[in-house]
Formats: sequence, C-alpha cells, structure tokens
Amino acid sequence: MLNKKQLITIKGTRDGLTLFIDDSCSYDEAYNDLREKLTNNRPKQDEPVVSVSVKLGNRYLNQAQEEELKKLICNGNHFIVESIKSDVVARGDALQWMEESEVKTINRIVRSGQVIEVKGDLLLIGDVNPGGKVESTGNIYIMGSLLGTAHSGIDGNRDAIIAASFMKPSQLRIADYISRAPDYESEGVYMECGRIDEKQDKIVIDRLQALSHKQIDLSGFERRMNNG
Repeated sequence: MLNKKQLITIKGTRDGLTLFIDDSCSYDEAYNDLREKLTNNRPKQDEPVVSVSVKLGNRYLNQAQEEELKKLICNGNHFIVESIKSDVVARGDALQWMEESEVKTINRIVRSGQVIEVKGDLLLIGDVNPGGKVESTGNIYIMGSLLGTAHSGIDGNRDAIIAASFMKPSQLRIADYISRAPDYESEGVYMECGRIDEKQDKIVIDRLQALSHKQIDLSGFERRMNNG
C-alpha cells in the first residue's frame, strides 16, 4: 500500500512552529489534513502559547481562506499565527510593485504653486522653481536646479535620496525628516544628493559620487548618473 502523501509538515524552531503546506494539492485537501493533525495533537491546557508561521510555497490564498486557516490553527489550541507567507504575488500587488519601482521621467519646469507627485522614482528634466514642489514614494533625480521643495520617500522610505544638478532648495524632505536651507551647507556643485544620515539623525548633503564610498546601494540609474 502506498504511503499517503504528507500534505502538512510541522517543524519546531527557536521562535515556535513552522507549518509547511504542500502546494500541489487543493486547498480543501490541505485544510482537512491540517484539521486532522491538529485534532489528534491537542496541546494540554497548561502549555504556553506558541507562535506559528505558515509557509504556503507556490500557493495563493485569498483573505477569506487566510482567515479560515488562522481560525483553524488558533481555535482550541495554544497557538497564535504570526505570519502566512506565500511565494506567489497577486497580480494587483505585482502591478503596484512595478509602478513603484520604475523611474517616471518628466520633462518640464515646476513653477511656483505647481506640484508633481509620482509613485516610484522621479526623474525630472528641468528646474524646480521657488514655490514649486516635487514628491515621490522613491528617489528624486533632478537634471536641473532644485530651488523649491522636494520630498522623497513620502510613504516612509528613509533610504530614499534626492539628487539635483544644482541644490539650493527651500526645503528637503525624506520620509518624516525635514531640512531647510539653514540646516545644511551646500556648495551647489554638480549632482549633489540629500540623504538621511542615521548617526546624525538628519538630512545631509553629499556629492552623488560619495554614496558609493559610504557603501550605500546604488541602482543602475544612479550609477549611470554617477559616471556621467
């Protein structure tokens, strides 16, 4: 008689338990097998609460299925589900990631009272005049003069940078950090870059070339700018 395929694998770790759910079977098969295992191995009432991580492999669960799985694992057991992780990315999430990771190129002058906001990195070919503002969830590259306001990492990304051919902004913002002209010194040399210095706990200005010496990871686009 052939052995029944193991659909659920449970491994103990230093942080609790990890449940590996086979991704080649149906959801109902995996659910029923897990229910059987949990029913046959009920913890004693005096046992401590154990953290559980669920690994789905190449399986995608919708929100209702995730909630059903959490309920099965937690009800009647001393378990708390810390995470449910899948190697599959939903189409909407993938499209959002693509949108946020690509460089948006805009060729114009941002005049006083005008605002440009993009998801992902922004490459502006033109100036940002006093009173103008540019914002992005990623990095900001300005092939021109930054004289107005620039805010990178508006969703909280503190690794974002702001680079400009001529850096004399009225205000720089990276994530939740704010810096105005009196807060830093700028020589106005070609391709300066504003970034967060964690040790100084503020925005500092560097030449873009200095980022590689500080072991800051540069994207291919930043490297091309760096090398002219």
